[in-house]
Amino acid sequence: MQIFLDEIACRYPNDNVVMVLDGAGWHKSKDFHVADNLRLLFLPPYSPELNPQEHLWDELREKHFHNRVFDSLDALEDHLVLALRDLENNPERVKSITGWDWIINIVSNAN
Repeated sequence: MQIFLDEIACRYPNDNVVMVLDGAGWHKSKDFHVADNLRLLFLPPYSPELNPQEHLWDELREKHFHNRVFDSLDALEDHLVLALRDLENNPERVKSITGWDWIINIVSNAN
């Protein structure tokens, strides 16, 4: 998780990133170093409907993996990388999927 946090902070050094996390144990280490451009926002327990990443996974499944069969796990992983890059290169699409009012308000209040 620390490697992931560091990667996000490095990729978006000039952005204010709010990362919405559920209660998974690996999300809650007290030893995390959180960069100044990251803010971790924890969801209440048992509230997957509030988790924007669930909607991103739905988008990936629907647009990139619907009725697909892969010859190998490597082929699936390669396809996932392409799909994630597609999302990363289309921030307006991601915002339309995850930019809920309560998230936008938190980002606005953090500035």
